Amino acid sequence: MQSKLGNMIKLIAAGFILLGMAACTDTFTDHGYVPTQAELDNVNIGADDRSSVTGSIGAPSSVGVLQDGAWYWISSRVRYRTYRKPEMTSRTIVAISFDNNDRVANVERFGIEDGRIISFSRRVTSSGVGGTTFFSQLISSLGNFAPDEFLEDGR
Repeated sequence: MQSKLGNMIKLIAAGFILLGMAACTDTFTDHGYVPTQAELDNVNIGADDRSSVTGSIGAPSSVGVLQDGAWYWISSRVRYRTYRKPEMTSRTIVAISFDNNDRVANVERFGIEDGRIISFSRRVTSSGVGGTTFFSQLISSLGNFAPDEFLEDGR
């Protein structure tokens, strides 16, 4: 009886250890879609247009802002670890740009190693009033006049 209880305790302890180890394993999430290199090799620069690219690769994830803007396919992989912030492990961007005749001008592939940190600037116009209320502005302006402003001829 004693050995059965000892074996049961060892089995339960081993289960907790395995459960703890499983909880510490990394998990990954994949987002987006990027065409394979074989699919990109089928895109002919100067010959294919937007409709043929859509037919062979699919619709882009994003489109450039300008009329003749590039098309972008974006995918990323994020690793989640226990008690750590998520980490981007891979990011791939495929950009296909078009010329003025709507033909493919260039096909580019960028990875996370090609990225760079962009510093955003915040441009906010200050109101200049900084925490003062209407009544405090009104009261503070009562002393800001010259008596000759009330005379008709300035005398």
